[in-house]
Amino acid sequence: MKRITEFLEALGKSYKLVLETLKVGFQRPFDSQLILDQIYQIGVRSIPLVFIVAVSSGMVMALQFGYGLAKFGGKLYVPKIVSLSIVREMGPVFACLMLAARVSAGITSEIGSMKVSQQIDAIRALGTSPLKKIVFPRLAACMVAIPMLSAAAIIIGVIGGLIVGSMELGLDSQFYLQKIFSTLKLHDFISGFGKSFFFAFFIATTSCYFGLSVTGGTQGVGYATTKSVVTSCILIVVGDYFLTKFFMVIEQWL
Repeated sequence: MKRITEFLEALGKSYKLVLETLKVGFQRPFDSQLILDQIYQIGVRSIPLVFIVAVSSGMVMALQFGYGLAKFGGKLYVPKIVSLSIVREMGPVFACLMLAARVSAGITSEIGSMKVSQQIDAIRALGTSPLKKIVFPRLAACMVAIPMLSAAAIIIGVIGGLIVGSMELGLDSQFYLQKIFSTLKLHDFISGFGKSFFFAFFIATTSCYFGLSVTGGTQGVGYATTKSVVTSCILIVVGDYFLTKFFMVIEQWL
């Protein structure tokens, strides 16, 4: 019962945090430089991580499906299965899980350190909202950078599958590309890419909430960072099911 109460309390505080952040974030003066700095920290500096994860995922999936389906004479279906899996699920989910580990840990530890060193109280003393200067730039940057990285992960993952398919499985590259373009539809890409906006929101709000909730000095920063990463990953994995169901219903309705 205590855990349920704590969860509901955290959910309510997170909801209130988002509303207050959006309220003060769009008020003038609007400091775009803070958002650009966070886009660089969250997005640009995460490119190598996303590239490695995406290309490895595509190559491993192509290899596994290739040798698995070869036993049943189904190697020709590898381009369809791999590309569809990466575009709809594996690309955005794997990329956002890795970003949840990196971004959530970075944001939570940074904000938590600012809180225990009383920098946030100093910002309030100067008459400035910490939500506008600290939380909103990170939330906005996540909503911009993470979907872009997810789109890149989808493309890179498909290319990784193409490399293994042509070099390891002996499939013609032109045939592989033809099957990709004949299989994938616009709604497949929208389904995968659309999820990344929700994942970005989960990562940003969770990391900022735990960062602002730090207590107990530097030990509390480490504890909050761990909770932030774990919670972000759980929200992504659990949310992926409901988002998949949601986009399937939308596709059927359209």
